[in-house]
Amino acid sequence: MKSKFLTAGLIAAMMVPAVAQAQTREIRNDRQELREQRRDLRDAQRYGDRGDVRGARHDVRDARQDLRESQRDWRRDTRYQNYRAPFKYQQFRIGSTLRPNYYAPSYRPAWDSRWGVPRAGRNMAYVRHYNDLLLVNERNGRVVQVYRNHFAWRR
Repeated sequence: MKSKFLTAGLIAAMMVPAVAQAQTREIRNDRQELREQRRDLRDAQRYGDRGDVRGARHDVRDARQDLRESQRDWRRDTRYQNYRAPFKYQQFRIGSTLRPNYYAPSYRPAWDSRWGVPRAGRNMAYVRHYNDLLLVNERNGRVVQVYRNHFAWRR
């Protein structure tokens, strides 16, 4: 019985990053599709007739809409919404020391290249505190970098 719960927990833990990767892969593919459709439109404008141009414009519009929908789905993903801590907001500064419950695993979002921040180094972790993103040294709990209102654009 215990091994079934352990197995189910491991499978669930492995699936969350796979779902996140699938969403980012979908956005990447939609961007590529939009680039290809724009290139086809340019070719149609250079070498095609009015019907070719009209069809290419329609394809670009559809590709743009698909990209917007993928990005909207990514923003609405509930994994990025549950960040409220059971304690009140506190503005941290570089050099502040956090208690371990502030940088517990439930407040550590997986790094995402679209955040525009470098990957956390060894013994470092990004911690979400309300809309702030903190880079914390895991060994001593010191704040190394603070990105204020980093997640405000997600609303």
